Amino acid sequence: MKKYELTAEFIEKWGKKLFRIKALISFGNVEAGELGGYVEKEDNLAQDDNAWVHGNARVFGNARVCDDAEVCDDAEVFGNARVFGNARVFGNARVCDDAEVCGNARVFGNARVCDDARVCGNARVYGDADYLLIGRIGSRFSFTTFFKNKDKGITVSCGCFLGTIAEFRAKVSDTHGNNKHAKIYNLAADMAELQILGEEHFENLNTNKSEPF
Repeated sequence: MKKYELTAEFIEKWGKKLFRIKALISFGNVEAGELGGYVEKEDNLAQDDNAWVHGNARVFGNARVCDDAEVCDDAEVFGNARVFGNARVFGNARVCDDAEVCGNARVFGNARVCDDARVCGNARVYGDADYLLIGRIGSRFSFTTFFKNKDKGITVSCGCFLGTIAEFRAKVSDTHGNNKHAKIYNLAADMAELQILGEEHFENLNTNKSEPF
């Protein structure tokens, strides 16, 4: 059974028609008959779970929202982006390109998460300065995402690794020692701390370092 349908009400975005959705049954926090936001097609919002698009939020292109994820307010998800798990995208946030927002992540305010960024876990991305995507680096020449978490620290998503920036540095040391890849990863971590946590934190960190990379 479908949980929602596309109504006749639509808006246009970049030459695409996006249709207002309407709940056919009650599920999660959504009541039967409730109007939601806009999608281009049913592939944008899963029919078999609790995911929902609220308010004037828009999901289009090849983007997909599923699981218990929600897109609210005036947020947009488009391109090949994925929002899943218990993730929330709201405010005027944008998630686009091949980006992923998952876990218990929150992307809000005027943040724009794009390219190959992967924001997950307990992320709290409010603006563009709250995350940093660097790539292609490392032995696999892939992308690494640094983002602010709910504890106001930094979490790192790199391949199968997801952990704090301190855990990331330790993993880099264990895996690469002091080779070229280790130096590049640590320089990337330095850049992330400078952008996300600020200059004062970065200077204190460097003062407390006991040895170079």
